Amino acid sequence: MEMDFGSEENASIVYAALAVDKELQPDKVKRLMTVHFEATEARFLRASFSAFVDVLTLATKTIEEFGQGMKL
Repeated sequence: MEMDFGSEENASIVYAALAVDKELQPDKVKRLMTVHFEATEARFLRASFSAFVDVLTLATKTIEEFGQGMKL
């Protein structure tokens, strides 16, 4: 999946939001910031990817709502 956030600042905001949460079961799921997922079972992959997309969506909507230059 490739995303264009329009600026390095926006990309940094999304990256920071995604980097906060660690995997709940790191022995079963690996997440790299190149956004590559591996899991021992489909259900772990589904849960991990779903949580990732939720945070990605929230960060993107926050940028859209509050715009460039928002203070963190």
